[in-house]
Amino acid sequence: MHKIIGLLLSWFLIHTAVAVKPNIVLVITDDQGYGDLSCHGNPVLKTPNLDALYKESVRLTDYHVAPTCAPTRAALITGHWTNRTGVWHTIMGRSMIRANEVTIGKILGDGGYATGMFGKWHLGDNYPYRPEDRGFQEVLRHGGGGVGQTPDYWDNAYFDGSYWHNGTPTPVKGFCTDVFFDYAKRFIKQTKGSGKPFFAYLCTNAPHGPMHAPPKFSRPYQKNNPKQANFYGMIANIDDNVGKMRQFLSDEGLSENTIFIFTTDNGSSSGSRVFNDGMKGAKGSEYDGGHRVPFFMHWPKGKLTQGRDVDMITSYVDIVPTLIKLTGVPAPKGVKFDGVDISSLIYGTAKKWPDRLLITDSQRVRDPIKWRKSAVMSDTWRLINGKELYNIKADHGQAKNVAAAHPEVFKRLVDHYEAWWAELEPTFAQTTEIYLGHPKANPVRMTSHDWIADGGTPWNQRHIRQGESRPQNTGFWAVKVIEAGTYEIELRRWPREADTAITAGLPAGADVPGDKAFRAVPGKAFAATKAHLKLGGVTQSLALDPGDTHVTFKLALEQGKDELWGSFTDAKNQSMGAFYAYVRKL
Repeated sequence: MHKIIGLLLSWFLIHTAVAVKPNIVLVITDDQGYGDLSCHGNPVLKTPNLDALYKESVRLTDYHVAPTCAPTRAALITGHWTNRTGVWHTIMGRSMIRANEVTIGKILGDGGYATGMFGKWHLGDNYPYRPEDRGFQEVLRHGGGGVGQTPDYWDNAYFDGSYWHNGTPTPVKGFCTDVFFDYAKRFIKQTKGSGKPFFAYLCTNAPHGPMHAPPKFSRPYQKNNPKQANFYGMIANIDDNVGKMRQFLSDEGLSENTIFIFTTDNGSSSGSRVFNDGMKGAKGSEYDGGHRVPFFMHWPKGKLTQGRDVDMITSYVDIVPTLIKLTGVPAPKGVKFDGVDISSLIYGTAKKWPDRLLITDSQRVRDPIKWRKSAVMSDTWRLINGKELYNIKADHGQAKNVAAAHPEVFKRLVDHYEAWWAELEPTFAQTTEIYLGHPKANPVRMTSHDWIADGGTPWNQRHIRQGESRPQNTGFWAVKVIEAGTYEIELRRWPREADTAITAGLPAGADVPGDKAFRAVPGKAFAATKAHLKLGGVTQSLALDPGDTHVTFKLALEQGKDELWGSFTDAKNQSMGAFYAYVRKL
């Protein structure tokens, strides 16, 4: 009888709330770990607004993501294992979400929501991978994986600069996190007048490095913790913005029926040395410190206001199916999620919840490698790299490998991974190419962030300024010619907005509070004499004049997939990659 009453109560709460669909604000921060909150016990950092949210939320205490940022974001918004989505790295063309994936932005948009994305996307800067191509109707974002990375607007740092507003570079004033929260508020206010429910996907690039913070927020940590001061300052600023956003929702009369979610994308990049809740590992690690992160959910109309912990293991792939359930929007046809609806866990009505096995890994290579930096997880167990077994209930810090003492558990987890890998492995060949000649994206701007290479790529603007010319920093763009025709390919060492000759250097840009900014490095001159292009089965070279800012090639291309290689050489045949390419179908 108690079970029936509990299930009826859960059904009533959810279906009563979604009669008027709830709004959603999902805040996800970058490189902030489980221990980087004072409500989790951090002895230095103060996060009063997040602490208040914690006290009024359902908390997933054993919630797991990927150990790095782009993979987490891909799984979070699709409900699919990140390796299935094509996103298993943060650069090298492996951070672009496959065109066949359906995002929560698209699902909610099709269900009648106004959808907005603000901040860090990191799932592709070109069609068809951008947020505006994937169901988000209002977008303000920086380029690549962070402010000042190669795809970002030239010379951006964490203060002022320009971001892409619905595809158009738009000047902004203020610290990046403040700007993203401000634009989210504008979107919410505009949507309120339309009568539509809204989904605001608010993704800060903070506290990802380089470590820049408004002095007001970093100053309290300078004396006791100088190395962490700007990292903690960025989190303190996020905390301040979360408090202001919640107050804004209250002032607008929207807080009652808004699902407010706070989470992060991986383990701490810089805070684990101070406090890590006793966990082993940090960002990038296969141990719990790399991927167990906070997840708070607050929803007054849905009766989610009393602080309560959900201790069962959960995962980022569970969030999309759960939001579909809580909002009552139609599930996308033909899509099978890797996660499950956990609303019964959230409401405390689950009975006989299965002993789930979940997997996360950190690939960060050109092509996935079996067992690489992997964790197979249950409520009790962690299998690491297919070799080490830990009882996480008894050994929170993963210090004692007990594989030899539990062969049956070890085998069960190994067998689960083997089946998981066998299912996913055929999908790895489904490549993600940048589309050329598509009517929704012509011309196309490409950067070395997305070069496919074996030895890494120049992924931030400091690399461009330093003139990366090492052989391992030469790669190609995977492209897909959508329509046959004549194309212009413009190769540049500096982007268009820099308007600087290929051979010229650049003065160092202005610094900002905190670490040395990417732009605060002098741009190295390179005495290029020729430009080289390889595309469409043709290799061409053109001579450079000293003042040329770019070299343009014109050629006929057939429809299909291809590789685009661009470079410059000097009189001694030393090579430097063309870090930027602009392609236009005539």
